[in-house]
Amino acid sequence: MTTLPPPLAMLMELTHRCPLKCPYCSNPLGLDRARDELDTATWQRVISEAAGIGILQAHFSGGEPMVRQDLPDLIRHARTEGLYTNLITSAVLLDQRRMTALAEAGLDHVQISFQGAEPDMADRIAGLDRAHEKKLAAARLVREAGLALTINAVVHRQNLDQLPAMLDLAIATGAQRIEVAHVQYYGWALKNRAALIPTRTQLDEATRIVEDARRRLAGQLVIDYVVPDYYASRPKACMGGWARQFFNITPSGKMLPCHAAETLDLPFERITERSVGAIWADSPGFRAYRGTGWMAPPCRGCARAEIDWGGCRCQALALTGNAAATDPACGLSPDHAMMADLAGAESAAASDNFAYRMIS
Repeated sequence: MTTLPPPLAMLMELTHRCPLKCPYCSNPLGLDRARDELDTATWQRVISEAAGIGILQAHFSGGEPMVRQDLPDLIRHARTEGLYTNLITSAVLLDQRRMTALAEAGLDHVQISFQGAEPDMADRIAGLDRAHEKKLAAARLVREAGLALTINAVVHRQNLDQLPAMLDLAIATGAQRIEVAHVQYYGWALKNRAALIPTRTQLDEATRIVEDARRRLAGQLVIDYVVPDYYASRPKACMGGWARQFFNITPSGKMLPCHAAETLDLPFERITERSVGAIWADSPGFRAYRGTGWMAPPCRGCARAEIDWGGCRCQALALTGNAAATDPACGLSPDHAMMADLAGAESAAASDNFAYRMIS
C-alpha cells in the first residue's frame, strides 16, 4: 500500500463575515453564520492536529479573518506548533494596534487583496467606500512591521485596464510579490461570470503586460500569474491535485479538499466529529477523486494524468453536470468548445451589473 504523504498547507476560513461584498468571492453562496463558527479552543485543537500530521503552513482567511478577536491567539498557537503563518485579508480593519498584536503573535506574512489601482473602481467592486484608501494604509503598516507582503490583484473584464497601475502599486507598497489572479469561476464568481469574464483580447494583452513586467522587474518583484480556465487548453492541477497537498476548513468546521468542494454531492465531515488526521486519511469525500483511479478516458492513460490530476472537479460539475467528467478546460474534453463559446458570448455581452456577496 502506498503511504499517503502529508499535506503541505491548511487554509482556515475562520469566518464568512466580511465588510467587503466582492462579486467574485470564493466563499460559497450559502455563507456560515457567526453563531456557527468554531470557538478558539476548537481552532487551536485543529491547528495542533494539522501540525501533527505534517503540515508546514497555516493560512488564516475568511471572509475577513480580522473580525475574529482571537486571531492573534490562533496565530501565536500556530507559531508555537512550528508553522509558517500567513494572513489573507482585505486589510480594511487593520490599524496600528492590531498590526502590533499580530506581529507580536508571530505572524510571518500578509496577503492583501486589491480590487483595482484607483479608488472609484476598487471601492465599487469591493462594495465599500474608502476600502482602497484603507488597504494602502494597511500595506504601509505591514511593511513598517517588517513582515513579508504579497498583493493579491484579482483581475477581470472590468478592471484589467488597470493592470499596469496595479503592478506599479505593488512596487509602491514595498511588496515582495504580487499575484495577478484572473477570477476563477466558482461560488460568487460563477454567479457573476457574465459581468467578470474578460475577452480573449483582454487576456492576451494582460499576459503580454505580465511577461514584460517579469522581465523589467526581475529581482525586484515576484509576479505570479493565474489565467482563467475558460481560455485554457490544459487544466490546472486544482490545489496541486484533489486531497494531495491542501485542505480547507470552513467556519463551521467542515473539512474540504478545496474551497468550492461543497458544491459536490459528497459526504464531507466536520472536525468536530473526527480528527483532522482521520479525515485526511480516509474520509470518503477526500478519497473520491484522490489520485488517478477514478479517472475515465481521456484522462485515464493520459501522459498528464499525474501533472494536472484531472483538473477541477467543481468546474466539471458546474459546466457538465458530472463531477467525474474531464475538466472542460482540457482541449481533449468533449465539452471544451462549449466552455470557450461561453467565454466568448458572455464577455461580448459586456454586462456590468454585480450580484454582490451578502449573507442572506
